[in-house]
Amino acid sequence: MSAVTLPGSVAVASPRIRLRWRTGVLLAVASLVGLAAFTWPLFAAPEGSENAAHAADAPWVFLLLVPLVVVIVLVELADGALDAKAVAILGVLVACGAALRVPTIGITGFSAVFFLLLPGGRVFGRGFGFVQGALTMFVSALLTGGVGPWLPFQMLAAAWIGFGAGCLPRATGRRELALLAAYGAFAGLAYGIVMDMWFWPYATPGTGLAFVPGAPLTENLGRFWAFHLATAFGFDIPRAAGTAALVLVAGTPVLAALHRAARRAAFGAPVRFGGPTTPPGAGRNIGA
Repeated sequence: MSAVTLPGSVAVASPRIRLRWRTGVLLAVASLVGLAAFTWPLFAAPEGSENAAHAADAPWVFLLLVPLVVVIVLVELADGALDAKAVAILGVLVACGAALRVPTIGITGFSAVFFLLLPGGRVFGRGFGFVQGALTMFVSALLTGGVGPWLPFQMLAAAWIGFGAGCLPRATGRRELALLAAYGAFAGLAYGIVMDMWFWPYATPGTGLAFVPGAPLTENLGRFWAFHLATAFGFDIPRAAGTAALVLVAGTPVLAALHRAARRAAFGAPVRFGGPTTPPGAGRNIGA
């Protein structure tokens, strides 16, 4: 349960969509597939260039990831965790999140596409946040022409951000907003690190920052960290700061609206059908 504190009122709980065990298994499978896709070059000798990183395996990652996301939604519908109201909210958040990416393509590193992943996962839960993150990146890539071998990896990274937002501890009011802003800053930094791992084994060959096939894992991770700090950290800072600032500025009304939608939708509430009612006086003998 998460809660929202409205001015002049007490904290009101809004129910998250409960993570069922079958959904948990599917999320674990999707994350393991993603982890393997990101890290397998560290244990091999990948061939290719920075611009064509994962060109051979990215289509297979995409073909595995998209059906898993669809199955997660179908399982949630079958288990009763999702209904038409939740799917409608998911569609709205995905569409709005994708639209936010258009004016902030991320030239400086900042992109507003991550903003709605935070309150969405926070209010509606881990599974919802995972699906929202993956679909938001997919739809936004179609809008901005950002389709390429990097897309399934961006979908996985954004899905993990949404999942993480659903794992945050309970808080209300300003504490909840500060918690979400701090997580937004962390997610902005983590996204840059994870996405650098997507292409780093293929980049900067022959330099002190390059991946060395066959070298110890600790040595290569040290090279990766040096590469990240030297080439990408300057883009991570605007992303982290911009996401946190956007949460602090616009997070309160968005959180309040989503909490209100969650309470009214009453996710997980059992459906009860009442028996037929008899109008007053219907049983009287009028002719008596």
